[in-house]
Amino acid sequence: MTARKKVTPKTGDKNLAKKIRELRSRLGLTQEQFAAKVGVTFSTVNRWESGKSKPSPLAMRQIEELRTGLDAKE
Repeated sequence: MTARKKVTPKTGDKNLAKKIRELRSRLGLTQEQFAAKVGVTFSTVNRWESGKSKPSPLAMRQIEELRTGLDAKE
């Protein structure tokens, strides 16, 4: 029987997770609403925010567009 290794996100992943969570919060969106705007599932956003996975390049473009739009309003 092989012991499972606990996978710890890299520091950059934690920073990205925090930035995504902060952006979603600034937009006033739930994970489900944010997911709909980015074109992914709620569970995908949940994994991003927990640092278990990273957005694809396409999702990153969508996230960047949301951030740019928010910055323009502020």
